[in-house]
Amino acid sequence: MISAIFVIFFVALIIAFALTPLAIKVAPKIGAVDIPKDDRRMHTKTMPRFGGIAIYLGSMIAIALFLPGVIDGRMIGIAIGATLILIMGIVDDIRGLPANIKLVGQILSACILFAFSVRISFISDPFGAGIIEFPWFVSLVVTVLWIVGITNTINLIDGLDGLAAGICFIATISIAYIAYVDQRYAICMVFMALAGSCLGFLPWNFHPAKIFMGDGGALYLGFMIAAISVMSPMKSATVVATILPILVLALPILDTALAILRRLKNGRPIMEADKGHLHHRIMNVGMGQKRTVLTLYCISGIMGVAAILISRDLFIDALLLIAIAVTLIYVFMKDRGFGKPFNGNSTEAPVTIDETAENEDIE
Repeated sequence: MISAIFVIFFVALIIAFALTPLAIKVAPKIGAVDIPKDDRRMHTKTMPRFGGIAIYLGSMIAIALFLPGVIDGRMIGIAIGATLILIMGIVDDIRGLPANIKLVGQILSACILFAFSVRISFISDPFGAGIIEFPWFVSLVVTVLWIVGITNTINLIDGLDGLAAGICFIATISIAYIAYVDQRYAICMVFMALAGSCLGFLPWNFHPAKIFMGDGGALYLGFMIAAISVMSPMKSATVVATILPILVLALPILDTALAILRRLKNGRPIMEADKGHLHHRIMNVGMGQKRTVLTLYCISGIMGVAAILISRDLFIDALLLIAIAVTLIYVFMKDRGFGKPFNGNSTEAPVTIDETAENEDIE
């Protein structure tokens, strides 16, 4: 079983790694490029944003090759919903879609999952040993909110080279390990396929990036993580569908929550982009892209280990790690540069002792 798990991981990795250069060449021909039009973007030249197709094909081909036995009704529903999400994201990368249209597409994809019995249908009884079953309508609402929420967290954090791909790799590896320990081997292998495709794409996406995953890739990864989590990598479906993915994805979830609050406070549309995200704030204290991304990798890794510890009922150990991660985030948010927009070309940006290295990062 161990060998099969690693085989599906490396097959997905190799496919994604091999297809990404092709995506780089195809992107300009179909118009899937990101042109820097404002100071919110960290890049200064036109970039292809078609990497999501390599991530999609890497993971889906690996799953189809090595897990044909798990392609039941639920997996077919996930594949249909994920493909719809990918297509919608690619269309958005090429032509641009209104936020309400994208939201409708995400809700439709979540409803497809529900129709194929991929749903959150109960919670554990907090006052007893049993469960509380949801009526079908409540189950539908909870499932849609979960799928749409997690799908968008990955998209919103995709603001620096390699950030979303790296965080998704950490998240999927963490949940795959939990699934393996609980002997949910098929679920583990699906997450390993996702992890492999993320890692295969990352060398092309890490700073200085040659390609972006685009909305197609970010929405696809968020959707898959949310959907597969609902299929219960642990013995308690409710725990996995709520607590553990939230912990593993704590960083993008926190960033999304802060973005929503910030935009509501400023009277701006919730889906409007800005430069107030956590990764922008960390760069504002004097870090370049590489150091910022590596710092966020570390925080995500800490939360991933905390999720693993909780799955083993090691709550005190997990709380200590969570406290460390929260402290690191607090330090950056309370730094003297917090709240000032970062401009990579601005001479007013704080400069660290290693000025040469940081300027190379930003360039």
